[in-house]
Amino acid sequence: MEELGWSTDAGGAVYRSRDPVRNLRIRVHIQRVTSTSLLLQQLQQPAGQQGKELISLATFSSHPAASGYCPDDEEEAVIGWQEKLFSQFEVDLYQHESACQTPLDRQYHQEILKLEKSGGRKNNRIFTYTDHDRFTNLKEHCQKVTSSEQEVPSFLAERMANLRRRQDRRPTEGSVLKSRVITWKPSEEFIKNNHVINTPVQTMYIMGDLGPCGMLGHREYEHVLCTVKVDGNGVITVKPDFTGTKGAYRIELDGEKRELWRYTIENASAQVQREEEEREQRMFRDLYSRHKEYLNGLVGSDFEMTLPGALRLFVNGEIVSAQGYGYDHLYVHFFLELPSRWSSPAFQQLSGVTQTCVTKILGKDNVAYFSYPFTLEMFFTQEDESQGSLPQWPVIYFEVLSLDSWQRYRVEGYGSVVLPAAPGFHTLTAPTWRPIELGTVAELRRFFIGGSPELEDMTYVRMPGIFKGECLSRFGFRTETTGSVTFRLHCLQQSKAFLESSALRKRMQSVLDRLGGFSQQSSLYNVLEAFQRARRRMQEARESLPQDLISTSASTVQQP
Repeated sequence: MEELGWSTDAGGAVYRSRDPVRNLRIRVHIQRVTSTSLLLQQLQQPAGQQGKELISLATFSSHPAASGYCPDDEEEAVIGWQEKLFSQFEVDLYQHESACQTPLDRQYHQEILKLEKSGGRKNNRIFTYTDHDRFTNLKEHCQKVTSSEQEVPSFLAERMANLRRRQDRRPTEGSVLKSRVITWKPSEEFIKNNHVINTPVQTMYIMGDLGPCGMLGHREYEHVLCTVKVDGNGVITVKPDFTGTKGAYRIELDGEKRELWRYTIENASAQVQREEEEREQRMFRDLYSRHKEYLNGLVGSDFEMTLPGALRLFVNGEIVSAQGYGYDHLYVHFFLELPSRWSSPAFQQLSGVTQTCVTKILGKDNVAYFSYPFTLEMFFTQEDESQGSLPQWPVIYFEVLSLDSWQRYRVEGYGSVVLPAAPGFHTLTAPTWRPIELGTVAELRRFFIGGSPELEDMTYVRMPGIFKGECLSRFGFRTETTGSVTFRLHCLQQSKAFLESSALRKRMQSVLDRLGGFSQQSSLYNVLEAFQRARRRMQEARESLPQDLISTSASTVQQP
């Protein structure tokens, strides 16, 4: 059997075509493979392949009639899409008008009468079932759910098996307007029709009557040779796939003789000429260009640009979750602080409050998932670069609070997030803390009555905007580390300065570098800050030394 090149891969293949499906043609060749034909195939090889001392047995091949050959044992047919070829069973059934019950049956009755007048049907074993026929391939629709041999299909499995993905010829509510993406008030009929994703599909079966010679027309000998499905998007599913170079497929019948059949499936569609293909491509280019012009007319050519020397920052943010807090029913109150030279539109809302969320245990922490979205839009206006201060980025200040069943709220923590300077997607986790009071009474009051020490100015989490001094002292301010809040930010930046640089490396630099000469100031600022830290450490080390050692070192330096 291996020398015949059987194909064991009977899986389907999916094709996509923009041509009309009526141009599809499939060539099917079927042949009975008997023991006598196998022997003759081995014996009728050239004598040179078997050795010089052997005699070719081609002359000993018997006559076809003597070997049991039947003219119906081999057949080839070229079938078009939804082309109806009647089987012997259908001819015997529909030739009697009393057996016709539906308009389709009566139509088949008229067609069979015309075939008999014209000399009968040309096909013998190969026939088809179209999308209009009542045939259903039980092997495809009644698949087992488990691997058990004693499986009994459940009620749901039987109902789902009977759902046939066919062309819906009745207009439904879900397919009236393709531009209506969202149906805000779905009706019961709409829900019933769109409960399952049901792409309209037309199905066609190419069948083979593999009965004994002279005994055609028995349903038990009908076998599916090929299944072709086409949907409205031009997707063609062929199962099994076209033969190609894989070899022929085989069908082994049940019974005492265990007869074997081989068949091949080929794509016999007419190939398009080169001139027609070029003309089709030109038509598609014209169609796409017109559609592009139509879309441009809808969108318009006006694009909102920023002013020269200005940066537009657009943030689509989300408060994802809060974890590590002691109380349940958490919510977050947040607001955005704009530093100097930053502004926002009048309609922009710079604060918000999330919904109250119940926590769930994830690992060792209690996590509250908010998934609260917010949108921020702001502008940075460049001023004179000679100013000594560096530009600052906006900051989101937030506080986490808990609410119990008695409507008592408690402050769980304060925190802040600086908006990223780089565009793109960012996930930030900000730790929080809360002010505390010493003693057990404060904790008892927090547990039973609610309430806790709060900040009058939430910007005290970092450097308050109203503070004008040089050093902010938090000495004596007692805090306790609590949980953390996770933010997800999508940052978009727009500026005319992006168009000034041509190299990719320059385009990927910091935004502040493109807006002016702030890179040198930033580097100088980092150097000065490092120098100040080293100077403070030296002063602290000097203060810890004994005074006599300091005076001795000073007198040594003053000597000439």
